[in-house]
Amino acid sequence: MNQWYFSIDGKQSGPVDDAMAKVMVRENPGSYCWKQGFSDWLPVYEVPELRRMKKDGVTPFPPPPANMMSPKPTALPQVAGQTSTNVATPASQTAIQPQTTAKATQASAGFGSAQYTEGIDYKIYGTETQFLELELDPKESAVAEAGAMMYKTSGVEMETIFGDGSQQQSSGFMSQLMGAGRRLITGESLFTTVFTQTGSGKGKVAFGAPFPGTILPISLPDYHGKLICQKDSFLAGAKGVEIGLHFQKKILTGLFGGEGFILQKLEGDGLVFVHMGGTVHKIELGIGETLHVDTGCLAAMTESVDYDIQRAGGIKTMLFGGEGFFFATLTGPGTVWLQSLPFSRLAGRMLAAVPGGGRSQGEGSLLGGLGDLFGDSRR
Repeated sequence: MNQWYFSIDGKQSGPVDDAMAKVMVRENPGSYCWKQGFSDWLPVYEVPELRRMKKDGVTPFPPPPANMMSPKPTALPQVAGQTSTNVATPASQTAIQPQTTAKATQASAGFGSAQYTEGIDYKIYGTETQFLELELDPKESAVAEAGAMMYKTSGVEMETIFGDGSQQQSSGFMSQLMGAGRRLITGESLFTTVFTQTGSGKGKVAFGAPFPGTILPISLPDYHGKLICQKDSFLAGAKGVEIGLHFQKKILTGLFGGEGFILQKLEGDGLVFVHMGGTVHKIELGIGETLHVDTGCLAAMTESVDYDIQRAGGIKTMLFGGEGFFFATLTGPGTVWLQSLPFSRLAGRMLAAVPGGGRSQGEGSLLGGLGDLFGDSRR
């Protein structure tokens, strides 16, 4: 019979038997557990014997949000044959580590563990110019934008495919071609690359951000399996995630919204990594709550958010304010992610700094205001 130890809000308890362990997991889904044979503490949702299942008995509950997770302990529990000086040695010390001075900002609970885990494990390095490292179990695959790879271990094989790979197993060539066509409309490449760990043990593959900003991991099941985001936002994700189109249903919103009719829609039941410019600010909107946003700064939103546009004040404000004629109005309920530095704004500033490449008139001038009819040219 197993003897389980738990760490709940920094306090260790145990040992308990299997029946009591399941009770503790039900009451503390964000706790960590350990038993003989484990090299380190594991979050309870990653342990098959304890993982909570839905009523069908097959589908596990999604991991709890980060604010519900207990801190991971560093010392193993004191059991027979051990002393309290035993400290869990991170498996990452023996794994391949990138040589960088950038500080790792966040990682999944199973990253660096010798245990095989459910879903893709990851680690995000850096601050302003980040990169993403994925850890793949044997036969596990991830999909990424073509040309995004930074490095990989030798056991990881890469295959370039049409579209996003979500229909690779069950659909024919025409379906794959249509999927690739949808990506082409959003300005993406016709192809994506699938990375699969074919060797024994775990493999690693890393992807670099295309410009300064933030790489954000998002679990699609936490948002009913769908996320609406700006074009070019998708960096990588679990294989099976569908990368589709989201059309603005309101004509005026599409014409004057600054980003056109077409946004990117990510669908599936896995983890996706999206890249957003500058610093990311997440806002939860209540029912009927409205937020006014610069159109370029809207990075992503859940499907339940209503997206519309509104005139940016009076004539003087529109012509001389330098913020364009319209801004976005987002109405809840739902979640929105805002980016402080849209790539179009960064590109506009760089272009303006090139001799002969900028506008001859200042952005507050009449000509500058008229040139911003369809949105601020800095975005």
